[in-house]
Amino acid sequence: MIFQGGLFVRNAMFLLAGLAAGLSSPASANMIYVSNEKDNTVSVVDSTTMKVVKTVEVGQRPRGIDISKDGKFLYVAASDDNTIHVVDTDTLRIVGDLPSGDDPELFAVSPDGSSLYVTNEDDNQVTAIDLSTRKAVAEIPVGVEPEGVAVSPDNKTIVSTSETTSMAHFIDVSSQQVAASVLVGSRPRFAAFTPDGSHVWVSSELGGTVSVIDAASHSVAKTIKFEIAGLRSEKIQPVGISITKDGKKAYVALGPANQVAVVDIATYRVEKYILVGQRVWHLAFTPDEKTIISANGNSNDITLIDTATDEAVQSTTVGKQPWGLVVSPN
Repeated sequence: MIFQGGLFVRNAMFLLAGLAAGLSSPASANMIYVSNEKDNTVSVVDSTTMKVVKTVEVGQRPRGIDISKDGKFLYVAASDDNTIHVVDTDTLRIVGDLPSGDDPELFAVSPDGSSLYVTNEDDNQVTAIDLSTRKAVAEIPVGVEPEGVAVSPDNKTIVSTSETTSMAHFIDVSSQQVAASVLVGSRPRFAAFTPDGSHVWVSSELGGTVSVIDAASHSVAKTIKFEIAGLRSEKIQPVGISITKDGKKAYVALGPANQVAVVDIATYRVEKYILVGQRVWHLAFTPDEKTIISANGNSNDITLIDTATDEAVQSTTVGKQPWGLVVSPN
């Protein structure tokens, strides 16, 4: 075994054996796109070799990142430039910009691929963008310092989290109005719907919790707390959340705890903590969900986690302070 970047990484023979068994690495190459907020780049990593194959220069302080449903365009929020870049994934060149509003951080592409919803932290609003015309079609007022945003599987509801007001705002897509606001833990950073749309998971960075909200009643059904031996509670700061397509497991990035929590959704029990790099921000699955990858801001790397064993198997250095990441669908 090799010690690398705070992780015990399996040697090359183990990795090759895992690949042959179809466990440790994806069966075919998908590109991992990582936004590096301190050097204004996006790292492009081959998911099979876990090597950086390209570094793309973008605007200032890139954070939120996502991809079109057909995989043809990458969207990158350049927060300090007040825009969202459109990057052609074939040429890896910026081919346009979206009218994102001021200080875009996180955004979500609707399940049908027609719209993009972005939180504007400075303006306390969510901007709705029509992706076919690349024009803003609505500006929806929400709470103070919105960041997290998610769209329900049926495309009828948007949820935006406001850091300062500690709320999750439920927005009706048809009326573009806030229908309900739910109080959660301090400094909510991220929101994710379960695959059936019945619940929304909201991470609260300073509260150290995840609130599970019933999407129908707009009430908190469960508050999940995290405890890691040897760590003070203030070091455990949940941010990114990824939920499996079958709705059975949730992975939660725990920030300066340098770990990812694995939660059984049926019981809300934390099954495991996985040690990754330093200051883990966000997470992304490969399409087959055999792997989940974490972006580790302070160690300037990403970590590949085998979801069959829920163990970290490899880390790759990317740019300065990786924040967000997304994996190509094909």
